[in-house]
Amino acid sequence: MESRESLRILLIDNNPERAGHVCQALREEGHEVIRQRPDASGLTAAVARDQPDMVIIDMESPDRDTLENMSTLNEHAPRPIVFCADRPGDRQTIQAAVRAGVSAYVMDGLQPDRVRSIIDSAVAQFESFQALRNELAETRGALEDRKVIERAKGLIMRHEGCDEEAAYSLLRRTAMDHSERLAVMARRVITLLDKASQNDREKNAGFQRAG
Repeated sequence: MESRESLRILLIDNNPERAGHVCQALREEGHEVIRQRPDASGLTAAVARDQPDMVIIDMESPDRDTLENMSTLNEHAPRPIVFCADRPGDRQTIQAAVRAGVSAYVMDGLQPDRVRSIIDSAVAQFESFQALRNELAETRGALEDRKVIERAKGLIMRHEGCDEEAAYSLLRRTAMDHSERLAVMARRVITLLDKASQNDREKNAGFQRAG
């Protein structure tokens, strides 16, 4: 998302006069307000339906319901969110808004002469946060894959009576033969060998009862 592009904006404001000024200021900067809503209830569903590039919320201060709706949106369909507060917020309020996904917290409303800088800042902050979020997800995924591969190797070693190098070689060769990622094949191996081990335990238990 380029901050200088024309953005499709969902505006949340229950004050018609104030919303009119905001819409005019946004239009003058080349942006389009695709829909206006009086509150943030059902925000995630509204974003899914209208597909805005940005959400602007203009109200006195973020209440609990608004914070919860922003947080849900940030989790499921993140967008840059500009929150325009009509009254100064304390540190805890601003921190709560940022944790909920606000990219720019603006005091004293959205003034026409600040629209461009605020939107540019919100887009830049959002993209920076998303990059960090993606990097963290990739790191967590890599760690999880490594754990799965290590577990699969251990099961192969016990099942085949081989060492770690041979187990890894077998796992890698099997993944290549099936054109699968190593971690995907490792998960399949775990499922297969866990089931085989369970069947063996049940069979042994049956023999013991019979004896």
